[in-house]
Amino acid sequence: MGGMRKVLIIGVGAGDPEHVTVQAINAMNAVDVFFVLDKGEAAAELTDARKALVARYVERTDSRTVVIADPPRDRAAADYAGAVKDWRDERARLLGEAIERELGPDGVGGILAWGDPALYDGTIRILEGIGGVEYDVIPGISSVQILTARHRVTLNRVAGSVHITTGRRLAAEWPAGCDDVVVMLDANLACRRYRDEPVDIYWGAYLGTPDEILRSGRLADVLDDIESVRADARARKGWIMDTYLLRRRTESV
Repeated sequence: MGGMRKVLIIGVGAGDPEHVTVQAINAMNAVDVFFVLDKGEAAAELTDARKALVARYVERTDSRTVVIADPPRDRAAADYAGAVKDWRDERARLLGEAIERELGPDGVGGILAWGDPALYDGTIRILEGIGGVEYDVIPGISSVQILTARHRVTLNRVAGSVHITTGRRLAAEWPAGCDDVVVMLDANLACRRYRDEPVDIYWGAYLGTPDEILRSGRLADVLDDIESVRADARARKGWIMDTYLLRRRTESV
């Protein structure tokens, strides 16, 4: 009786090769075929970074990489959740076909996920939609961890809670009952809405890479600078990856 194809979803951190864990390195060396969803020329740097991690850490010489063109995504759709589902379904179809075509019945595939696969990454959900494939998840260091380490702050305050959300949701409202908010996937700096409130920001872009940019301070004081350096970096590189922590000023610390 034959075995079942298996895919390892491997968290590889936000960009610094030294943030790749020993567990992730061991998993990478168990992979027969690495699958890469290529987002095109704008993200070619990310594809190259994945290849560099394989070259640095994979000792076996018989593994190979298969690149799959990432399907387009309608980011302006009125039904945002529906558009995301359609996009993920198409990703699952393309990846499933590649796994069946490229991976033997007992083969091990690998997908290198930026940051941690459980935090605003859709790879786990994609694998859930592919039949006949087992999968394991290897955790990685997230951009949120790197952000707080670089700014030398804790994610939470004493007895406080932390809310992790997206720019789209922050633009609608500040999370109720929470003074510390981590914002990811924010294309338009939704924190502008709160610039006149007593809020501090700890912002970082390209965290863990040589292009890393950090800014922090009272939101009203540093927002213009963040907007400027963010726009310049995005124009120069063609893409931006950033996240930030918003912290309401309170009497307690």
